[in-house]
Amino acid sequence: MSSKKKGAPLPASSAGLLRFFEDDTKGYRLDPKIVVSIPVGLIVLSWLLDIFLVK
Repeated sequence: MSSKKKGAPLPASSAGLLRFFEDDTKGYRLDPKIVVSIPVGLIVLSWLLDIFLVK
């Protein structure tokens, strides 16, 4: 009975996203705060440069 469970296909859930998150991949791991803060910081920097250097 246990051999049937091991060979059984996984249930379809959100186009395979469940299986994607189960896989452990190699690579850099970044905190989401860093990923969000870098673009926001670049936007703020460009606004400040526009305000102080153009006028």
